[in-house]
Amino acid sequence: MLIRLNKFLAESGVCSRRKADEEILAGRVSVNGIVVKAMGLKINSGTDLVEFEGQTIKQIDKLIYYAVYKPLGVVSTASDELNRETVIDLVPKTPRVYPVGRLDANSEGLMILTNDGDFAQRLTHPSFEHEKEYEVRVKRSIKSKVCLSARQVKSSDEIKYKFEKGFEIDSVWMKADLVSDFKDFKDYLDFRLVLHTGYNRQIRRMCAKIGLEVIKLTRIRIGKLTLSDLRLSASQFVQISPNQVI
Repeated sequence: MLIRLNKFLAESGVCSRRKADEEILAGRVSVNGIVVKAMGLKINSGTDLVEFEGQTIKQIDKLIYYAVYKPLGVVSTASDELNRETVIDLVPKTPRVYPVGRLDANSEGLMILTNDGDFAQRLTHPSFEHEKEYEVRVKRSIKSKVCLSARQVKSSDEIKYKFEKGFEIDSVWMKADLVSDFKDFKDYLDFRLVLHTGYNRQIRRMCAKIGLEVIKLTRIRIGKLTLSDLRLSASQFVQISPNQVI
């Protein structure tokens, strides 16, 4: 059966179709031993040999989706040069799956792993506006221009105003869709934050911009899927379907 090369790569769990186009243009994909750099090529999925970075790619018989609670210290990449534990180590080895988006090693919470490249693209690209919700705990500091005291209501209002209005960080405009559920404590402040973007370490960078130090960060929702729905705990995973998420 003839199929576009980018679709073949996506359905084989390599990456999304959009990302596949980038990999093709970069010369990382070959068909029958010949490097392909042209868009729109169709291949015979039954007979043509497709390789990505030298590894043979086979079409997936079954798409699979896992919801995983990523504990602290576990990295969210498919592999790690320092041999640290990754989210891939938390799920069965076969079929091979890949993390959708990421959480830094010092953060914890909900992640989705799948071999469905198109689903991963729909879930992570900002144009689809799928929300991700986080519980954030920040340290109170006398140096902070925002949180001046444990019981100053204005501090919460100002955080909400600044985050929802947005600001530029490293030439990128970052903002929160919603900031809510503030809880005041003596040494720290808790709140919830919703994003539909996923810039690298976005929440930590936004907090640092206004003088807040993050001491705990947990992702509690992706799209429609929440941790409370799954009753997950550290090192657990659950097989899900796409319609539970989007």
